[in-house]
Amino acid sequence: MEILIGLLIIAVGSFGQSSSYVPIKKVREWSWESFWLVQGIFAWLVFPLLGALIAVPEGGSLFTLLGEGGALKAVVYGALWGVGGLTFGLSMRYLGVALGQSISLGTCSAFGTLLPALFAGTDLLHGQGLVLLLGVCVTLAGIAVIGYAGSLRAADMTEEEKRAAIKDFALTKGLAVALLAGVMSACFALGLDAGAPIKAAAAAQGVDPLYAGLPVILLVTLGGFLTNAAYCIWQNVRNRTAGEYFGVRGSVLVNNLLFCALAGVLWYSQFFGLEMGKSFLTGSPVILAFSWSILMSLNVIFSNVWGILLKEWKGCDGRTLATLAAGLAILLFSIFFPSLFQ
Repeated sequence: MEILIGLLIIAVGSFGQSSSYVPIKKVREWSWESFWLVQGIFAWLVFPLLGALIAVPEGGSLFTLLGEGGALKAVVYGALWGVGGLTFGLSMRYLGVALGQSISLGTCSAFGTLLPALFAGTDLLHGQGLVLLLGVCVTLAGIAVIGYAGSLRAADMTEEEKRAAIKDFALTKGLAVALLAGVMSACFALGLDAGAPIKAAAAAQGVDPLYAGLPVILLVTLGGFLTNAAYCIWQNVRNRTAGEYFGVRGSVLVNNLLFCALAGVLWYSQFFGLEMGKSFLTGSPVILAFSWSILMSLNVIFSNVWGILLKEWKGCDGRTLATLAAGLAILLFSIFFPSLFQ
């Protein structure tokens, strides 16, 4: 029962993340680099800070807690993840919500699950390590089928239809960016592992296990914010869009800030939910180790649901839609795959 609760919490957070790119479509009169930076302030600074404050032990301080060890490494991994987060946003721009998230998150799922296990000395060819490896393979199979559905969609659609659904559609460029995004985004999982001493210290000081890992998320997202902010500001200067932040007034400014804040809290909810959900999975080491892949699989499933609702698959024939459905079914199976070996 606890495992089911943990998976449900992770699913709720995943749905929030997969919905986070929808509010961005409501932002007006700001270029990509401007709204990406503003939503990043909320997603990577404001809400992670609020979450981290929940995990401060009674009578303690956040700075003291963050000094327990691993903070610098977590920030560095976060900066590397930031490259993935940056290119992740670009993959949405070139491929759309459904296909962009599918390719990026599939790659992220594999690297983010297997690298921490390898660094911990797990034997991936025997026992629980083999189950973990097989689970990742099932996940990648689902991603590959969805990617194939994306290629079929591109073949089905005319250039006009592609542009109508996704303004800057570019399949080759988008695939390259999405793969890079996935590899670098896996550093988030490594950052969470690097901050394990902080999480352990919070739990030892009486912090509820539901919240003990939240300060580590702040460190990783801080590193990611630094990378993204540097790029966005450079783009502001290069494209002469720096004046956009204060160039809009009144209702447009309020509109943009509200939707960027909404996008930020929805994005943050995936890791808030992941840390809370993992506290219910401690009785199953395999599922706990597979939790990152579960989150990524759910993100892909929900992002494709949004892709359908946003009519990104409109105009596709039955074969393409059947392929998409098969890929989603494989991903759904991958979530429960490790539990078959309990």
